[in-house]
Amino acid sequence: MTTTLTITRMAGQGDGVAEGEAGPVFVPLSLPGETVRGEVRDGRMDGAEILQPSPDRIAPVSPQYGDCGGCSLQHWAAGPYLAWKRDQVVATLARERIETEVEPTVAVPPGTRRRLALHARRLEDGRVVLGFKARKSWRLVEVNTCPVADPRLEATFPLLARLAGAFLEHPKSAPTLHVTWTLDGLDVDVTGVERRSGGLSADRQMQAIRVAGEGDLARLSLAGETLVMARQPRVAFGPATVPLPAGAFLQAVPEAEAAMTSRAVAAVKGAKTVADLFCGAGTFTFPLATVARVIAADASVAGIAALKVGIGSAKGMKAIEAQARDLFRRPLTPFDLKACEAIVFDPPRAGAIEQTAQIAASKASVVVGVSCNPQTFARDARVLIEAGFRLERVTPVDQFLWSAHVELVGVFRR
Repeated sequence: MTTTLTITRMAGQGDGVAEGEAGPVFVPLSLPGETVRGEVRDGRMDGAEILQPSPDRIAPVSPQYGDCGGCSLQHWAAGPYLAWKRDQVVATLARERIETEVEPTVAVPPGTRRRLALHARRLEDGRVVLGFKARKSWRLVEVNTCPVADPRLEATFPLLARLAGAFLEHPKSAPTLHVTWTLDGLDVDVTGVERRSGGLSADRQMQAIRVAGEGDLARLSLAGETLVMARQPRVAFGPATVPLPAGAFLQAVPEAEAAMTSRAVAAVKGAKTVADLFCGAGTFTFPLATVARVIAADASVAGIAALKVGIGSAKGMKAIEAQARDLFRRPLTPFDLKACEAIVFDPPRAGAIEQTAQIAASKASVVVGVSCNPQTFARDARVLIEAGFRLERVTPVDQFLWSAHVELVGVFRR
């Protein structure tokens, strides 16, 4: 049965929400105030006809819009879109009874993503295609152009499709190419290759290495193990140049990284010693070291090794002490942090409740929390607030353009 509804608000995952007879109805690709028509199934109206569009609706720029699951909000004008992301942060904090200044969302321009995860499949006609998952589906949407990607990455898509063919040896293989544009060119790490049957054969490895050479890849690796490296891929963190470990974490957009690191540095100025927890290869460590001595810790042995190499690449920094340590199993204690007047922590999506409890018991007067998950940030923030900190301000950062994802930087002071 066809139903006509009015969208009243946006849900957390970016779908419009209307009030139907049986309760809320989620309508993908719609906007507040719009009148839509379609069939409701299991509380969703997929493929809705827009009868009355919102004045905030704009023309999408991606040819895969509506099918690809990556950029589902590109039909929304920038002003209300960015305001909605800020509102998401405000609402998430409110659920933990936290009130603070939430700044306007920091925007990033299109064409700036230096990292992509491209899925590869072989079609029935033998052609290898790359793309992203469809909305709420395992189906692959072929992508030949991507408006959020750095144009230098986008230009390599034909080469990457050729490369992917080498990793489709086993019918159960579902390769994902994690591609990164670095100071030294393209770095590719491939995951999702069937291993139980013996892994990638020597012939297919040689095929992949040959294509990597023809395409002048800086490095090609398989699940973090280097297959061939023409040049060590490097990235710049503040004044340092750091060798990027194969398969290592890196912020997706340099402009978003700069927005977050600049706010962290500004917050800790005046401190003599700063802890950088979950430091990776030094995203925040090196900018922080321009103003203070830094104690850096992360579980990644390869990341800490890269950070130590990077120390020798820059001049004018304060001392950096780096250690490989699992901060979930062995968080730094108040004793370990006794010299730190300020602490910066940037945990994975799950947050860092154990480490946060130790930070709360430390003598640090300033804490900067960086998060890709407002829910776990709010949970961890509550621990700090109950220990006597005040959340001074939060800055949302739109690192993943036209998605429902939002990152943030929060500054706490005792």
